[in-house]
Amino acid sequence: MQVENEQVLAMRGITKIFPGVKALDHVDFTLRKGEIHALMGENGAGKSTLIKVLTGVYPKDGGSIYMDGNDQEVAIHSPHDAQENGISTVYQEITLCPNLSVAENMYIGRGHGFTVNWREMRRKSGELLRELDIPARPAQLLGSCSLAVQQMVAIARAVDMKCKVLILDEPTSSLDEKEVQMLFTLMRRLKGQGVGIIFVTHFLEQVYEVCDRITVLRNGSLVGEYETDKLPQLELVSKMMGKELDNITSLGHAPSDAIDHSDVLYQAEGLSSEFANSFDFAIAKGEVNGFTGLLGSGRSESVRAIFGADKVSGGHVSMKGKRVSIRSPRQAMQQGIGYLPEDRKRDGIIAELSVRDNMILALQVKEGFMNPIRRKKAEQFVDEYIKVLNIKTASQDTPIGSLSGGNQQKVVLARWLLTHPDYLILDEPTRGIDIGTKTEIQRLVLKLAEEGMSITFISSEIEEMLRTCSRLIVMRDSHIVGQLTGDEMTQEHIMRTIAGRRDNREA
Repeated sequence: MQVENEQVLAMRGITKIFPGVKALDHVDFTLRKGEIHALMGENGAGKSTLIKVLTGVYPKDGGSIYMDGNDQEVAIHSPHDAQENGISTVYQEITLCPNLSVAENMYIGRGHGFTVNWREMRRKSGELLRELDIPARPAQLLGSCSLAVQQMVAIARAVDMKCKVLILDEPTSSLDEKEVQMLFTLMRRLKGQGVGIIFVTHFLEQVYEVCDRITVLRNGSLVGEYETDKLPQLELVSKMMGKELDNITSLGHAPSDAIDHSDVLYQAEGLSSEFANSFDFAIAKGEVNGFTGLLGSGRSESVRAIFGADKVSGGHVSMKGKRVSIRSPRQAMQQGIGYLPEDRKRDGIIAELSVRDNMILALQVKEGFMNPIRRKKAEQFVDEYIKVLNIKTASQDTPIGSLSGGNQQKVVLARWLLTHPDYLILDEPTRGIDIGTKTEIQRLVLKLAEEGMSITFISSEIEEMLRTCSRLIVMRDSHIVGQLTGDEMTQEHIMRTIAGRRDNREA
């Protein structure tokens, strides 16, 4: 349990101004010793900016930072200054070296001169790994460890550097449930040792499982600081969004029996790729269905095969009852299929290009680069979708990499809507974005389906799948093991099917 009022960090009146935007407006934040403190807010609320000011990535334009309850302000002008003051950050994307050993990663850049005592380095790292109960060996290549263990090694490195404040920025976004619990165990262990932890996440359930306090930001301003057990989840969402919010569970998909399943839009028989086993699949006009299963079950590989994103190795495909060939993304696009990929940063955005160039990219590919879209027409398209999707950007010319994650996702979604697809595949469209944008995307999906678009929706959050889809295709070990509709669409049925119980229908 945290030591009440024993402050390890106090940020007072923090202000940060970018050209035309006040990103932080006199924000206060307090972290106590031995406390796990969630920093919450929608994308663009100011969370990342506050963290970057604290870690010296951005210079602040106003306010003060204090450490250890002292009245004397500390100067943090660089990440090195932050580290010298006991502030360490572990990001969602691991910044260590996968081709080096665990021990080397824990001590890289910390040697003195050119002499390295390898035996001592392995001994110390082994002791720390055992102390923190991290399932890794000092001599093991970091790249051979799971993502969760790599993050834990990054945390161990921070702990060994005597960090007082540990910032975890979206550490669970790519972890499965077991790995999340491993990370939470380590966080609780560090909390017991007196480390103050700032936990940045979009998973509300995780906040209520592991955090002592919550600070909410909105539009660059402080909404308030709250004790977790005294702030109901719905009230937290309301504070993040700045308005009363109907319970999100009121979102409702169309019942399966309301869809004409004889009106098949897309059908695959024995479709396979270099990464997906042979499977059969069909989707009706206006249907929202989804692939579900544990991480690694083959759900993303299956939709990549549908889109031709991976090399197709077998099977037959029909669109609107007509046999077609889809062996590449361009052929899929020509057949009216759009695909929002799972990894937004790797496969979705081109960070250096503008919002406009990113948004019109798919339409330009579809129409061919020999027929360039005129600038005026492109600007009209982009203006329309910026308004429709409420994309927060300074201008069309703003590099997409400078936008928040949620707004980047909206631009990629607009890219595919601009092609007017008959069939849209959305793989993790709401991962790593705030609850408000999640709700907007879910509502948009249901609206598009009502207008006749067929949509395959994939999410790691089962509750989101149940709210959005009228049929779930359950996968295990790269095979479809069941299809659920109607009363079968419950968490219990999904788990039973994933586990292989016989009381579920086989696909």
